[in-house]
Amino acid sequence: MNDKSHVSLEQRVCLVCGVSFDTGSVLLDLRVRARLEHRTTTGWGMCIEHQRLADEGYVALVECDPERSGLSTSEDRVMPGDAYRTGRVAHLKREVFARVFARPLAPDQPCVFVDARVIERLQSLVALTPN
Repeated sequence: MNDKSHVSLEQRVCLVCGVSFDTGSVLLDLRVRARLEHRTTTGWGMCIEHQRLADEGYVALVECDPERSGLSTSEDRVMPGDAYRTGRVAHLKREVFARVFARPLAPDQPCVFVDARVIERLQSLVALTPN
């Protein structure tokens, strides 16, 4: 029995957590041939929870293992598909991010990939501040 169809439910992968989620869109093979799986991943996006945080003005700092992550040769940075996520994520308000890091952040950029030292440093700073 063929499990393929001419329609498919679209999924994307969350930039922050790496989990696939349904977009609510239906994909259609224009030639009406049974070539599509039940669910089709079409690219990157934000799951409901991380999109909500981004809409509230937070930037996600996604911890990655630099030894296991691939670096883009052109800009010495990790691309979403090459990031080996450790599972730890910190969220900072955009204003706080701008004060803590001396790096510009595009207004539509929802997350950055960081190594473990960044998350550990932020945790130590939070532990030092009262309340």
